[in-house]
Amino acid sequence: MLKQYSFDKTAVQTFDAQTSLALKTEDLQVFYGTNHAMHDANLAFPKNQITALIGASGSGKSTYLRSLNRMNDTIATVTGKIWYHGVDINEPNVNIYEIRRHIGMVFQRPNPFAKSIRENITYALRANGVKNKTELSERIEKSLRGAALWDEVKDSLDKSALSLSGGQQQRLCIARSIAMAPDVLLLDEPCSALDPISTVKVEETLLELQKQYTIIIVTHNMQQAARISSQCAFFHLGHVMEYTPTGTMFSNPQIPVTQDYISGSFG
Repeated sequence: MLKQYSFDKTAVQTFDAQTSLALKTEDLQVFYGTNHAMHDANLAFPKNQITALIGASGSGKSTYLRSLNRMNDTIATVTGKIWYHGVDINEPNVNIYEIRRHIGMVFQRPNPFAKSIRENITYALRANGVKNKTELSERIEKSLRGAALWDEVKDSLDKSALSLSGGQQQRLCIARSIAMAPDVLLLDEPCSALDPISTVKVEETLLELQKQYTIIIVTHNMQQAARISSQCAFFHLGHVMEYTPTGTMFSNPQIPVTQDYISGSFG
């Protein structure tokens, strides 16, 4: 039988005025019909750091993540504020396609287009008005290098992306996202379908990318969160229970529910 935990007891850190924030949510709530899936999420994300969102299945972490670039718009009601560069991007008059240029997303399973490797990178660029061949070539190389994939595919850019391994496909999806030069990169369990060697390559890629991007990653793998993130938020039954530096989360959790999850008592 699961323990009952008080949602009045949370430990959510704040940042001082000197900390540059990429994104911030205030009282974010998500409803799937009458199901209140996310409660009063107040989180801030420092620039050029990796923040991991952890918690058991159904805890709300992916629901929260998808809200950050309005991916829940057609399936849920999202209230509260999502601050990005001083603008509440949860306002109905905000252009969601413009938001997604700045806040990119990589999903759980690799989902390359059934096109060439080259076209996977250029498709969105062309759709957004980038036509110059030299610029397209430069963006292809830069994004593939950023995703640590260039050396593996530079001689086969016109091959189908579907011919790549699972790990390569996921890094291609990362490259496709960063080709649009976002500020923030959201990743929803990007390694869950990958083997350990591919997982290491993706993690190494993310650690390098944080120099240029703010990264928010949902992961069910606590070892992964410990390896790559600077901040860690623990979700439980639709509530953010604890948000601390990752080292604190795993060595000295502040509240009992976090301690129980970290120790494997549930989840």
